[in-house]
Amino acid sequence: MQFIQLSDWLLDIAFLLYVLSSIVFVVAMTGKNWAGRDPKQHEAKFGRIAYWLAVIGFIAQTGYVVTRWIGGGHSPTSNMFEFMAFLDFCIILAYLIIYRIYKLTVIGAFVLPLGVIMLAYSYVFPKDVTPLIPSLQSYWLHIHVTTAALGEGILAVGFAAGLMYLIRTVPQTVSTKSTKWLEVVLAVVLMLVGFIGMESTFARLDQKTVFEMNKETQNAMGQMEKAQAEYTMPALVAPADATIIKQGPMSPLFTAPTWMEGKDAARKLNTMLWSVLTGVVLYGVLRLIFRKRLGALIQPSVEGIEPELLDEISYRAISIGYPVFTLGALIFAMIWAQEAWGRFWGWDPKEVWALIVWLFYSAYLHLRLSRGWIGAKSAWMSVIGFVIILITLVVVNLVIAGLHSYAGV
Repeated sequence: MQFIQLSDWLLDIAFLLYVLSSIVFVVAMTGKNWAGRDPKQHEAKFGRIAYWLAVIGFIAQTGYVVTRWIGGGHSPTSNMFEFMAFLDFCIILAYLIIYRIYKLTVIGAFVLPLGVIMLAYSYVFPKDVTPLIPSLQSYWLHIHVTTAALGEGILAVGFAAGLMYLIRTVPQTVSTKSTKWLEVVLAVVLMLVGFIGMESTFARLDQKTVFEMNKETQNAMGQMEKAQAEYTMPALVAPADATIIKQGPMSPLFTAPTWMEGKDAARKLNTMLWSVLTGVVLYGVLRLIFRKRLGALIQPSVEGIEPELLDEISYRAISIGYPVFTLGALIFAMIWAQEAWGRFWGWDPKEVWALIVWLFYSAYLHLRLSRGWIGAKSAWMSVIGFVIILITLVVVNLVIAGLHSYAGV
C-alpha cells in the first residue's frame, strides 16, 4: 500500500505542475503585447519556464506509473482512472518530443491544457487498485492498452496543432461556416471541462441520489436481489422501473426509456446530459464575458506563427500516431480478444468505435497523400478525428454498455 500512496502523491504533484505549466504557457503567449516587453524575449523566457515545469511534472508522473505498477502488480491501465492517467502521460510524452524538434512555445499552450483536462478526467473515476478480472489477467494488458494509449496521445498532438492552424487561419471578422464549426469544437472541449467540474464538485458534496430497481436480478453469488443505482450528480433522468430510496438535491425530470436496461445505463445518460448542459453554460458565460467568439479571443495568441509549420506538425504527429494506434487498438486488441473471448471481432461498442477512429485516420492519410488535402482540409480532419476519440473515451464509456464496461465509472 505504500507504493500506491506514493503513486497518488506523485500524480497529484504532476497534476499541479501541469496546471502551473499551462498557466505560464498562456502568459508566454498572451503577454507578448504587454507594454515595455520585447515579444520574442518574453515568449522565450516564459516558454522555457513552462517547458521545464512540464518536464518535472512528467518525471513525477513517470514515478507514478512505476510505483503504481509495482504496488498494483500489473500495468496501471486496467480501469478508467488508470487508463486516462496513462493517456495523459502519453500526451505529455508526445508533446515533449515534438517540442524538442520544433521549439515552438505555442504548442505547449494548447497541449498542456489538454493534458490537464485528461488528467482531471481521470480523477473522476475510482482510484482503488482492485484485482484483475479474469479477462484482464494477461500480458496483453500491458501490450494492447499501453500501445493504444500511446497512439491516442500522439494523435492528440496532431489535434492540438490542427486546432491551432484553424484558429490561426479562420477569419474572425465575419461569421462563416468555418467560424461556427470552430466554436462547436471549442464547445465540445468545454463540455468535457464541465463534466469534470460537476462530477468533482458533487462527489465532494456527497449529495447522492439512490434508486432501487423494482426487478430482481442475479448477483455475482448467484442470488436474486434488487440492484441499486447511485447518482453522484443530481438526477435529471431516473432508471426505468425504479424507486427512489434516497432523495438527492433534485427530483428526476423524466424516466429513461425501457430499452436502456441495467442499473448503470440511466446513470450514465444522466452524466452525459449534465456534461452537455454545463459545457453549453460555460460557453455561454465566456461569450457574455468577452463579447466575442472564443476563436477570436484565442486568435491573437497564435499570430505570427506560420500556418504551414502547424500543418506539418499536425501531419507528422498523425502519421506517427496512426500506425501505433493501429497496432494497439486493432491488431493487438484482436489477438487479445481471441485469447480472452474466443473470437477476434465481436462488434462490441468499444471495438466498433476503435474501428471508426482507425477508418477516419485512414481516410485522412489517403486524402492528404493522394488528393492533396493539406492546410484547412487536413486541419479539420485532424480535429474531427480527435473529437471522435473523445466520443469513444467519454460517451462510449459512460453511456453504452458492452464487454469493455468494466472500464466505466
